[in-house]
Amino acid sequence: MKNLKIGWVGLGNMGNVMAANILKAGYELHVFNRSRGKENELVSAGAVSAAGLEELARDCDIVFTMLADDNAVKSVYEDGLLSGIGQGKLLIDMSTVAPATSVYLAGLCQSHAVSFLDAPVSGSVQPATEGTLIIMVGGESEDYQQALPLFEVLGKLSLHLGGHGAGSSAKVAINYLLAVQTQALAETVLFAQRNGIDKERMLQIVNEGACGNKMSQLKTPSIIKGEFPAAFALKYIVKDLKLAKQAGLDSPLANPVLDTFSAAMQSGLGNEDLMAVVKYLDNKK
Repeated sequence: MKNLKIGWVGLGNMGNVMAANILKAGYELHVFNRSRGKENELVSAGAVSAAGLEELARDCDIVFTMLADDNAVKSVYEDGLLSGIGQGKLLIDMSTVAPATSVYLAGLCQSHAVSFLDAPVSGSVQPATEGTLIIMVGGESEDYQQALPLFEVLGKLSLHLGGHGAGSSAKVAINYLLAVQTQALAETVLFAQRNGIDKERMLQIVNEGACGNKMSQLKTPSIIKGEFPAAFALKYIVKDLKLAKQAGLDSPLANPVLDTFSAAMQSGLGNEDLMAVVKYLDNKK
């Protein structure tokens, strides 16, 4: 397996860390990013910088893409990645996109005799660094089996959930839960504070009790310090909540949660961590 050449397109914070894990595992890694300076760290570590998408697709056996949104992913697939690609290769999109977009990309790949998996992840930069992401996969079983050794490098768990689009459906579902939990944690801390309970004590109650979870534990230092460097930028949860609505989410909490995070983004918090919603809600009182 390690004699395969692996390509990676899209080197944001998560993509860079995940691609580095592929390289560290001993695979030959080819990278391409439209902002070419983002390739430098990986190239210094031994990756090959591809001249363009067409070259990367031609030279690699399996290509990962991890891009900001549906339009960016479609553009990469439509405008270079599939140009002249050889038959029988495997493309794996790890972006968070609409399930319908994953189904569209699968059809586009099929028209070029290329296999496709949608395989978004649950987890942020720290789990990506540790290789402990959860990978949600949609596509053909044999393609999943081919990619499994690579998924085992990137995550602690990968699940083949069904046909094309299944991975993306699971991703928007789990990110809806993330948004609800984040807003609920923010509201709980602020409610407690307004009733005379110190936020450190309230967070201790949350984390030591049945309501505590890894998310609340990870976000506790940021809430206490009032500092929110982006592990998962707030603007992206807004995007993902909109994707969930487009995919049919119509629950009692769906609209209020989207409204809250949208307003927080419009207030200037889009590039901070999604937990910065606590600042928006505190100022809104």
